[in-house]
Amino acid sequence: MANIAGKLKNEARYQSYPTKMSNFAQKNLNRYLDIRSYLHGVGYTFRALESRNFRLFFFGGMVSLLGTWIQNLAIGWMVYRLTDSAFFLGLVGFAGQIPALFLAPLAGVYADRINRRRILIMTQVLPMILAAILTFLSYTNTISVSYLIVIVVINGIAMAFDTPFRHAFLLEMIGDKKLLANAVALNSTLVNTARFIGPALGGILIAAFGEPMCFLINSISFTGVIIALLAMRVAPFVPRTISKSVMSELKEGFNYTFSYKPALYMILMVTVTSIFGLPFQTLLPVFARDILHGDSQLLGFLTGAVGAGALTGAFFLASRKSYKNFPKYIAFSAITFGIGLVLFSLSTISTISILLLYFSGFGMIAQFTATNTLLQHLVEEDKRGRVLSFYSLSFMGFTPIGSLILGSASSAIGVPVTLSIAGGICLVAGIFFARKTPLINRFLTKHNRI
Repeated sequence: MANIAGKLKNEARYQSYPTKMSNFAQKNLNRYLDIRSYLHGVGYTFRALESRNFRLFFFGGMVSLLGTWIQNLAIGWMVYRLTDSAFFLGLVGFAGQIPALFLAPLAGVYADRINRRRILIMTQVLPMILAAILTFLSYTNTISVSYLIVIVVINGIAMAFDTPFRHAFLLEMIGDKKLLANAVALNSTLVNTARFIGPALGGILIAAFGEPMCFLINSISFTGVIIALLAMRVAPFVPRTISKSVMSELKEGFNYTFSYKPALYMILMVTVTSIFGLPFQTLLPVFARDILHGDSQLLGFLTGAVGAGALTGAFFLASRKSYKNFPKYIAFSAITFGIGLVLFSLSTISTISILLLYFSGFGMIAQFTATNTLLQHLVEEDKRGRVLSFYSLSFMGFTPIGSLILGSASSAIGVPVTLSIAGGICLVAGIFFARKTPLINRFLTKHNRI
């Protein structure tokens, strides 16, 4: 009797399997067919836009950054047109970013001391004036590489203060730390939407109207973010009590940042990528004209491909719900970036080059955005400006050194070989960081940071 009962029980269980499987399939089918699930996912990705201040910043900044990327492409094309030299492309890139090497840490100290919004308005007004000067010089045909270098150095000084102040102002702007990670990722989305669209527009504008039109558009575009900053409603600025000198606070920020192992490894990874990886963008005019045999429009497509990949990477991170896997994202994206650069350096076909730059852009920005997000999550508020200034230093301050190194090496051994070696170094660094991710995760878990 026991055997019969067991058999009947098994038969009943087996007969129920089709029903269970049918219910499971129907449940999942309904989930995929229900448009509300997709709209919820999209809404979650853009949840930081719930903040009025961030909406103003996002859309005002989009206008301004479009102009910035249009101008960046025009400057690169103008330098190469005037000099036919990869070295001068690297030199102009060096001149524009070297101020950050000396000023970004100092700016971080002041970002913890003074009114952040007021400084951000100033760092928008100055580049707007410089873009107007560029417009005048190029329209009157009195522009030269010497003038360009002076202008980009002054602009670089403004950016050395803008970046740490902007990163530190983000939490003050949105007012809710739960939205912070998404705001960082959407800020990256903002930059890379402009990176994607701006160069393509710049290439068309140069072909149709010349470089002066690009500079004029950039000058006008700054009004968007200036109006946004003025219209924000933030808590009145209350200066904190300061008992230490600037240098003492700088030293305190340095010790705090680099004694913390996860921050140390992340910033070192970004530094290597900045020195050997990011300067590839200054060499794109050489690939567009001499290797792929194109014109300014092809340069726009190449730069736009980097932006499209970067935009994809930013959206990917914006949709993440947890910080747990961010160290793995950093490692994966760093390796992807290195492989992409090596393969791009070997390509002589435009469509393949554009595709490879898409993946390179994804790896580049996913690495930087994940690092920025994790640092924003970990840092103490009273040291936020200083820690983020070292992050800014790692990708802004060391990039000009890389631009000079890669520009000089390109003149000696050729652009493709130089970029191939640089991509290989980035790949090795990414593999090294990947080996450190278990240690980083254990450290973060131990200290309840994830």
